[in-house]
Amino acid sequence: METLQEKLRDYKINFKNLALLDEAFTHKSYYFEHKDSSVFHNERLEFLGDAVLGFVIVEYLYKAFPDEREGVLTEKKISIVRRESLADFSRKLGFDAYLKLGNGEEKNGGRKNDANMENLFEAFLGALLVDQGMFEVKKFLYKVMIPEIENGSYDKVTDYKSALQEIFYSAGTIDDNNKIPLAYVVIGQSGPVHEPIFEIDVVFEGRTIGHGKGKSKKIAEQDAARDAFQNQQKDSKSCI
Repeated sequence: METLQEKLRDYKINFKNLALLDEAFTHKSYYFEHKDSSVFHNERLEFLGDAVLGFVIVEYLYKAFPDEREGVLTEKKISIVRRESLADFSRKLGFDAYLKLGNGEEKNGGRKNDANMENLFEAFLGALLVDQGMFEVKKFLYKVMIPEIENGSYDKVTDYKSALQEIFYSAGTIDDNNKIPLAYVVIGQSGPVHEPIFEIDVVFEGRTIGHGKGKSKKIAEQDAARDAFQNQQKDSKSCI
């Protein structure tokens, strides 16, 4: 199997600081099993990569869709940077084969875990930023991600709860515990026991901002979040 450095040369990327690259591909489970190692795990780089990814995607959307409202742009961003998308990019790039996992994490299927793959992709971006700067990060993302956006791969948002949270987070609406004060409240249940229909409201600061129904609480919550999200698109200032 080719080395990671050889694989990255396909994208014309040559790391100056290989220790950074090693850190990006080190899961915390591996680090805690090898504490004598000089390489730290990738959570700090993942934190940085998450931020730079968000900036590049938001800048792209702002320029590519000059007539779209903030709510629509937020919806597109959520669809692009959701966990499943980033995990898929890690696998398409072959990054999963190079992730260092602890024995327990490996045995428990950590290489197939979407959260691990999402974090890996973001950690790589963080390492690339530190090693070579924003220009190289943008060049890489415009090569591997932007074409997927332009061909319509992310036109549909499937997680409206995350999309709704992003709107509130972007507006700086958080409580004293640094959490978004949204609550999903079951207000009714109908139908037979084997086929119940749940009704759920999304509540913000005591006010209902969305209503939904579904055959499970999870489906009803997504439906309520969709309703609230669409209400926000109509008037982005209505409940923030």
